Amino acid sequence: MALWHESIHAVGPGISTLLNSLQIFFLSAIGFFFFGERLSKLQMLSLLIAVTGVAFIGSPEFSYNSDAVWGFVSGIASGAMLALSMVFIRKTHQIEHTALFPLMMILSFGGALSLILPALMFDAGALYPATLRDVGLVLIYGVVMQCFAWGLIAYAILLLSLSLTGLLLLSEPVAALVIDYFWLDKPINGLQWLGAAMTLLAIYLGSLKSKPAD
Repeated sequence: MALWHESIHAVGPGISTLLNSLQIFFLSAIGFFFFGERLSKLQMLSLLIAVTGVAFIGSPEFSYNSDAVWGFVSGIASGAMLALSMVFIRKTHQIEHTALFPLMMILSFGGALSLILPALMFDAGALYPATLRDVGLVLIYGVVMQCFAWGLIAYAILLLSLSLTGLLLLSEPVAALVIDYFWLDKPINGLQWLGAAMTLLAIYLGSLKSKPAD
């Protein structure tokens, strides 16, 4: 989440959420190597489409945004780490059934502890919200996103395949791109829209299960 927020600051919520959603390819790779899930030819083709789409998105961004490199690196890295977190949740339940809310509380608490040192090193002057409005927004974000939304994701992981879980999360970058462009006035040109569409298509194709004939 910290890397995702860094990417949001660098390239905006739309592109950063799209990069974060590339987690589907990390999930597919983990499923292949550790859970015996086969990859279809369609899924391998989707990786090529995704790389092309990300290139289309990034080429204009790099021309005017000095933070684009860090935004893309942190966004993709956040997707990889999110994929790992989903796998660890599944492995936890394979070993022993664990109540959902205590598990999410422990994960959130552990994440907060891990960020204390980086926060002191890089953002010591901005550790706390400055106004009551900021406090309210942080609380809303924490309750809705961190607790409720991630709790639902953790619940879905137990019922669905890793690839299908990643597919359902595809609605997030679509909403983020629309909000980024129409509400936050993020400049997104035609080439970037094409790249976004290709990346979304790739994420969808990468989520499809292999057919028996493959």
